[in-house]
Amino acid sequence: MSASRRLSGATVRPAQGEIDSFVLDTLPPQGRWREDEYLWLSDHSSQLIELTDGHLELLPMPTDEHQSILARLYELFAAFVHGRGGKVLFAPLRLRVADGTFREPDLLLVRDAADPRRGNRFWAGADLVVEIVSPDQPERDTVEKRHDYAGAEIPEYWIVDPRTAEVTVLTYRNGTYIEHGTFAGEAQADSPLLPGLAIDIRALFAAGRA
Repeated sequence: MSASRRLSGATVRPAQGEIDSFVLDTLPPQGRWREDEYLWLSDHSSQLIELTDGHLELLPMPTDEHQSILARLYELFAAFVHGRGGKVLFAPLRLRVADGTFREPDLLLVRDAADPRRGNRFWAGADLVVEIVSPDQPERDTVEKRHDYAGAEIPEYWIVDPRTAEVTVLTYRNGTYIEHGTFAGEAQADSPLLPGLAIDIRALFAAGRA
């Protein structure tokens, strides 16, 4: 029966509390979310949501500083890869990194725009991902997602940390990430995957304060 109950030919609209209870009763408990259920929920929500081993994870709302840094990174990566046949996009866009695990990288990139991993609802892989460290749970980006992206064999992972004004570039090798370099101050971050790319660190973090 629909949420609007029908009694004696009349439609009865339930109270909000009844609707909330009905919806909660139909949703799976934490630890038992399937991919199709997660995709449906995130399709119909403005909340950024990730899925890990059947558990939903709600992401914090980005700050002005976060979005300003992300906008600058997108401009720089897009200017470099789009003319070379690649594609770069930014959150929200789901990335499937394993069975039952979806992440929402701040930025994700493939060197070939025709890469078959680029799906319309989500990507099934990427050549490079970027995360801007969240101040409330930095270990999500520095530890947990580092593990997930290595498990997905993503060739390069950039960790952008506004707390220290540093960018760490990691490259995938033999089942794990090794540090290509940590860049700060007057340095320029470069990419083993994208030879010729150089990002001015001081200007990048200045964009977050502008």
